Amino acid sequence: MSSTQNQWLNHVGSVLETLNQGVIISDEDRHIVFANSMFLEMSKMSADGILGRSVMDLYPPDEVGRLQEFITRREAQGRARYEFYIPQTDGGRLPVAVTSRLVHGGDGRAYGIITATDISEQKRIQAELSQTNVLLLERQHQMEQELQLAERVQQSLAPKSLTWGGVCVEAHYQPASSIGGDYGIVIPSDDRLDVVVCDVSGHGISSALVANRIYSETRAQIESGVELGSMLRHLNHFAVQNLASSSFFFTVAAMRLHRARGYLQFAGAGHPPAIILRRGQLPRLLESTHMILGLFENAVAAEASVETALEAGDRVVLYTDGLTENFNLHREMLGLDGFKEIVAEASSLPLAEMKSQILDRVAAWRDGYAVDDVSLVLLEIS
Repeated sequence: MSSTQNQWLNHVGSVLETLNQGVIISDEDRHIVFANSMFLEMSKMSADGILGRSVMDLYPPDEVGRLQEFITRREAQGRARYEFYIPQTDGGRLPVAVTSRLVHGGDGRAYGIITATDISEQKRIQAELSQTNVLLLERQHQMEQELQLAERVQQSLAPKSLTWGGVCVEAHYQPASSIGGDYGIVIPSDDRLDVVVCDVSGHGISSALVANRIYSETRAQIESGVELGSMLRHLNHFAVQNLASSSFFFTVAAMRLHRARGYLQFAGAGHPPAIILRRGQLPRLLESTHMILGLFENAVAAEASVETALEAGDRVVLYTDGLTENFNLHREMLGLDGFKEIVAEASSLPLAEMKSQILDRVAAWRDGYAVDDVSLVLLEIS
């Protein structure tokens, strides 16, 4: 090595020793002519063990191909950067970010200055994040499977279309997301037909859990044959005692048809009114006479249900506010009046077609996707 080279290397080396990075310098033959103390510490090598060696010797066999690409890119562009692992004398491999650039020394020869920055901490954090992401993806997949199962279970509980004596029933249930807080019950027995539609406040998993619990209580009450008023009081008391701390409330519309009687019993608690349709007449409403349930013990009044006579050809519509509280492009809400108009205009169709027409027209009115759960039950007296 000429004195000019030595002078230049000594000058550059004194500067490079101040860096908090590992640095080596290679000559035109890719032999290492300088290594600062930081690089020696990173590689756990001595100066005698590294000076004069080929740069290629520092790279593990699986990195040689990438190194050649790195050198080629540096020679073409004047500088290059990539990540690799410095082999250590104790068998370890230190992850580093490497930059390299070509410079010309005081003797006019080309040298490669290679700078290595320890990125072991970043790699550790990346590995932890990667593992965390794997766990999150596994948990997400598990939750999606659980939601799919919950959706199938909830759909299996939705009321089905049926015929009971001289009564035809059509039903529809659609949550705003995968599962929701509405439920409907249609239970035929030998002497009566019970129909209940319920709407639990909120949406999603929490509402669905509450709805499913109240569903079980409602079904048990119906199957035990209690009067509608007693059923509402029980549901309200159950919710106040067991669910009040969750700040949920719910509305209910319940009706009962007796085979041997020509009238309908109806009880509503904070729920949109039932609609009774009779040919040649304007739609008639059966309003709720009780407060929403689940918040106050005295929500159900003394006169718990009303009775109304039905005739052959009459139709009854029970629904949740997911059908009435929809907004069009101009932010106008469909409301009860708009929904009642749709129901009346569709009432001349066969019952199944009437159900489809109602749902289609509400969807046509609505701007965008449904944001609330939808339940709809239609009955026709033949």
